[in-house]
Amino acid sequence: MEDNAVQTVKRTKRTFVGLVTSDKMDKSIVVTVTTKKMDRLYKKYVTRSKKYMTHDETNDAHVGDTVRIVECSPYSRHKCWRLAEIVERAK
Repeated sequence: MEDNAVQTVKRTKRTFVGLVTSDKMDKSIVVTVTTKKMDRLYKKYVTRSKKYMTHDETNDAHVGDTVRIVECSPYSRHKCWRLAEIVERAK
């Protein structure tokens, strides 16, 4: 192998499980992912949540569904996640 050869490493895509909080857009949903993180000072777990704009090609997910999302190349300025599967339907 040459000294100046560039070695590429394939990175695994991140996946999250979250709750659909909005489905009002066409082919887009907003997924809220909640995680627990330990506070460094107080040594207590704090709940953090973040919203991800997600691409839903078939408009299959609705508010209240638990879904799995996967990182992907950008669909638009805000959307760089896509719907992988619906884990559980809302009741």
